[in-house]
Amino acid sequence: MNALISHLLGHLRLLPLMLCAALAACGTTPSAPPPSELFNDASFRAPAAPVDARLALAPSPAMREYVRVDLSRAARSRNPRRALAMTLYDKAGLKLEYEASMTRTAAQAFDARSGNCLSLVLMTAALAREMGLEVQYQTVLGEESWSRDGDTYFVAGHVNLVLGRRLGQNADSYDADASLLIDFLPAEDLTGQRTRLISESTILAMYLNNRAAETMAGGDLDQAYWFARAAIVQEPSFAGAFNTLGIIQLRHGDLDAAQRTLAHALERSPANTVLLSNLAQALDRLGRGSEARLLRSRLLALQPEPPFHFFNLGRLAMQQGDYQGAARLFQREIARDPDYHEFHFWLAKAHAQLGQWPQAGRQLELAMQSSTLRGDQALYAGKLQRLRAAGVQ
Repeated sequence: MNALISHLLGHLRLLPLMLCAALAACGTTPSAPPPSELFNDASFRAPAAPVDARLALAPSPAMREYVRVDLSRAARSRNPRRALAMTLYDKAGLKLEYEASMTRTAAQAFDARSGNCLSLVLMTAALAREMGLEVQYQTVLGEESWSRDGDTYFVAGHVNLVLGRRLGQNADSYDADASLLIDFLPAEDLTGQRTRLISESTILAMYLNNRAAETMAGGDLDQAYWFARAAIVQEPSFAGAFNTLGIIQLRHGDLDAAQRTLAHALERSPANTVLLSNLAQALDRLGRGSEARLLRSRLLALQPEPPFHFFNLGRLAMQQGDYQGAARLFQREIARDPDYHEFHFWLAKAHAQLGQWPQAGRQLELAMQSSTLRGDQALYAGKLQRLRAAGVQ
């Protein structure tokens, strides 16, 4: 079993904290343009292709054809909102798959028949517009989830949309089914949902910000900068984009620019723990340690046990050989967020070190089920297959 333990454990390492708001909510009130001194365009190479927010919602010829033929046929026998919903949810329709490797445009999501929640919302909105339906966007309050990629931690919110009447339809005319919520969460997860309307400008800023975060995680800081800059210009009240821009500047070595960007955002959102953490890092790197410590004191008061707190302590316990303690810490993190794959994977590692093979197999199954990336799913499936091949059930 020693080789199996080694296969499950892989390479252990602890990484510095860096938080990136990949998707967050903001209000719909128009806001003042961002200060131009936050941007340092000359430090970054020009984008390989112009960054255009309008592409996020642009329908492709294939989408227009689908609306003209398939959805028009389905709408003859039912309400057009229901016809669109059926093609989204029914296995005989578009056969959509939730997949979070990147945030796709509406056209890309339609072609791939997959995407994360924002991509699928964009695709649905574009189809609805082609059908002549009104669309309203919503952010779901309290639905933040955390993930990580290397040394970058991402916080993601959740959005959905409401399909309304046909554009131009008399609002006074009776319609028993005048609006319809479209959400790509399971129905049981929608109970008690609290939502807030957001503007299309915010949705487009979210798309640009997600692409900035994803491109940064892929190592292309130049292209990431232009995505984040465009997100801020698109919606200057969107705090997530300022945070992403500040991290890009920090990673690029533009420490003064990063400090200005993050401080500007924190002035507008003084209780934002993500901004507090990242601004403290920027101040540390600028040699302003006393200011950084003050921010971390504020952060500790707001968030004594931040996301990944028990997970990181568990990884440290693994390094020190305390596998029982590590298992307990991973279980505490899972109790806070039972749907993040990596927590289950590391609990499987702890069980493997303790010789608890059935428990390790169960945690690998949960890791595979909760992952939203095909690569991770394949990784966990391979490890689970190896476990079963060794005679562990």
